[in-house]
Parts: sequence; structure tokens; C-alpha cells
Amino acid sequence: MPPRKDHHDQPLVPASAQVDAPALQDPVLLRRLLRAKDRMDAASHEAWPVKRLAGVSGVTEAHFARSFKCAFGVPPHRYLLTRRIEQAVTLLRDTGLSITEIAFATGWESLGSFGRIFRDITGQSPGAMRVQARAQASTAQLDRVPACVLKAAQRPDLTIAVLEKRRRTVEDTVLPSTREVS
Repeated sequence: MPPRKDHHDQPLVPASAQVDAPALQDPVLLRRLLRAKDRMDAASHEAWPVKRLAGVSGVTEAHFARSFKCAFGVPPHRYLLTRRIEQAVTLLRDTGLSITEIAFATGWESLGSFGRIFRDITGQSPGAMRVQARAQASTAQLDRVPACVLKAAQRPDLTIAVLEKRRRTVEDTVLPSTREVS
């Protein structure tokens, strides 16, 4: 299907984006999505399944998941993981809480899941991140940089799913087969 054109034969919206464009132009839906996003931000340590988020937004689960990804660029679960990891990095850097206490305070149900996903996203274990963050904080004069800028710079990159990232890493480290090929 070719893109729609205005009266000057200029494409209005690419054909691939035509399906999602009306959803993003609806201010009521955007307010509802922001309401759910704000609730996740305020209580990122809580469980936020799509069903609960859709209820907060007043839309169906499927519509919420599609619209949230379209509006914010990531699925709701990935957004929540990002917030939890950001909060964990802050706690690792600024508090003396143990890694276990930080894991449970940021909403993880097990220390193993926290450590594995933390490493998958940041590339470091929580302990190594704590050492690095404290070393950087002691050498840099970060008191002049606004906190919002620091958080944005330290935000984990979750443009791909954690499992996909882990799969790609494993594929890069797998040794070649020892079978002879003739």
C-alpha cells in the first residue's frame, strides 16, 4: 500500500507508520499511557504486568502494549527493567546497602535474576558496578552536573530484549564445532 499523499503529492506519513499514527495523535490515549508510565516510575519495585498497566490506562491489554511501545519506543516490561536498573545503580553508588538488599528494594524476586539481568544490561556485575561508580564519583566533580543529566547518561541501553542480547553474546563466544566437514 503506497503512502497517503496530501494535495501537493507529498507523503503525509510513511506506509509503515500509518497504523500507529492515529494512536499517537490521540491526546486522551497519550495521557492514559503517561499515567501508567508515571505509576511505574513511582513504584518500580512493584510488579507491573500488562494487565495491571492496562487497567490503570483504561484500555485493553493488547492495545496498551502496542500503544506504549509506539509512544515510548520500548515495551512496558523493558521500560520497567530500565527503571529498576537505574535505581539499582544509584543505590549501589550512593548507599551502603548490600547487593541483596538493593535487589529486593528495586523489585527483584531473587538475587540470581537481579545479578544476571543486571550484568546482561550493563555489562558488569552489581559489585563491579559499585566499585566503578564509587571510583568515578570520588575523582569527578559531579556536583556541578544536574542529576537529570547524570541519570540520562547512565541509562541502560535496552533497544533489544535482554534474552536476545544474551543470545547474541553466547553466539559470539561459542567455540566452533570440532566435527570435520568434507
